[in-house]
Amino acid sequence: MPSSACASEPSAPVLRARGLVKRYGPRAALDGVDLALARGECLGLLGPNGAGKTTFLRLVLGHTPPSGGSLEVLGLPVPARAREARARLGVVPQHDNLDPDFTVAENLRTYAAYFGLPRREIEARLPGLLRFAALEGRAGARIPELSGGMQRRLTLARALVNDPELLILDEPTTGLDPQARQLLWQRLRQLLAEGKTLLLTTHYMEEAERLCDRVVVMDAGRILAEGPPRELVRRLVEPQVVEVHGPEAGGWAERLAPLAQRVERVGETVLFYVREEGPLLRALERAGEVRFLHRPANLEDVFLRLTGRELGDA
Repeated sequence: MPSSACASEPSAPVLRARGLVKRYGPRAALDGVDLALARGECLGLLGPNGAGKTTFLRLVLGHTPPSGGSLEVLGLPVPARAREARARLGVVPQHDNLDPDFTVAENLRTYAAYFGLPRREIEARLPGLLRFAALEGRAGARIPELSGGMQRRLTLARALVNDPELLILDEPTTGLDPQARQLLWQRLRQLLAEGKTLLLTTHYMEEAERLCDRVVVMDAGRILAEGPPRELVRRLVEPQVVEVHGPEAGGWAERLAPLAQRVERVGETVLFYVREEGPLLRALERAGEVRFLHRPANLEDVFLRLTGRELGDA
């Protein structure tokens, strides 16, 4: 996809929030969020339902005004100049909202017309968008004829019709099977390689680790931690994790706690966080009938450390 000519300074943040607050009655959906997004970066907002991720996107798009703080998108104050900013954005909503009565090509043409693009320019962009979505042979197909993965790729291609300077994706792969998810990740990595700027929300650890240059861990409207995924793991949790599973895991937590730097219990699973896994693994092997798993620490462990609960269960 061709690059946009940028109206804002190349070195200026694509997005900047300062002390951003959004209240619904007494509840703060966002509570003093400070955030900046650099051009060409992929930033992931990570957190459970209710963390404030989608609220933040609604403010960025100018769909709801902030209760406090300030927000600039592409150098424009939002919501005051939200309409101008939106003309330079691409949006992939959490749920596909394609027109079922239109064909694949008609969905792209109709959406492009909303941006005031000349018909000739729309037709020139259409083949590239269809190739990007891997739908070259389905231009005349109607939406109900497409698989879920095809519809998601079409929604992504539709978000690119105006060659946006910032692409916003709300839970882009929720509900997709593993193969469809991998293909969509491949397309997003392609956009990053072309210099696009991405802001996405996700509750998939693997998605954040594979795509994001930087992640922001959110909960209850606040930022708990921010940084590159590997750096957050290195900084906030021990490098190795040994999981012990089953109803007897609690007993092992007490017996083996001296061999770990930290122990967490999640249901019938006990997580031992260690700098050196050897002594703990040998003790479990000597014990015999114990179900356990050894793995490197990941962003799920960071979230558990920060909030006391797993992201998928939060």
